[in-house]
Amino acid sequence: MTNTENLEIAGLSVELVRKPIKNLHIGVYPPSGRVRVAAPPAISEDAIRIAVVTRLGWIRKKQREFEGQERQTERHFVSGETHFVFGKPLRLLVETSSKNRCVIQQGAAGRVTMRVPETSTTAQKARWMSAWYRGQLREHAAPRVVKWSERLAVPLPRWGIRTMKTKWGSCNPDLGIIWLNLDLAKKPLAALDYVILHEMAHFVSPRHDEVFLNVLARQMPGWRQVRADLNALPLSI
Repeated sequence: MTNTENLEIAGLSVELVRKPIKNLHIGVYPPSGRVRVAAPPAISEDAIRIAVVTRLGWIRKKQREFEGQERQTERHFVSGETHFVFGKPLRLLVETSSKNRCVIQQGAAGRVTMRVPETSTTAQKARWMSAWYRGQLREHAAPRVVKWSERLAVPLPRWGIRTMKTKWGSCNPDLGIIWLNLDLAKKPLAALDYVILHEMAHFVSPRHDEVFLNVLARQMPGWRQVRADLNALPLSI
């Protein structure tokens, strides 16, 4: 059972989520630097305010980082645009077709071709491209979920793809399910591997404790650099 409310603390708008956890957690999330506090019901509001004020310098630093982070330019889905697929830039070629459907194909020489009906709108092309990205992510994530399930000796989870604004992935160990951010279809495959490993490591330990960190260190010694590289990449608008 969770309860959510908004607080004003030291000039910050803070989302407070009460949930059955052991420790208080403060997070700052892209793209706008939103501040979220997850806290157990027993912690008083005064204690929460003190915790936020104590970490005010760190919070402001993270918000400045997000503010200065590069953003992807708005896409209009016209020929000549660059679209990223698993970290590789591909030049978009848009062709019109008499058929009432869209076909997207990744070709040679760094190109992705989109064949669309003549009357297609930008919004329609955006939806078709999003569906194509979803298919690409599903194809590349499926074997990696199996791989990490075997390496970690945990049951094969159910998994799905979502549009997320603040996380690259999430998991529910109790239900045995993980979710991946659709935007991972645009990021390098090393990032996809890291996010799947990160979420599945929570089946070993639900918290970001020493057990969890040891799993990451054993399975992917350079995980911190992969995470830093992922977080430094342009954010979606």
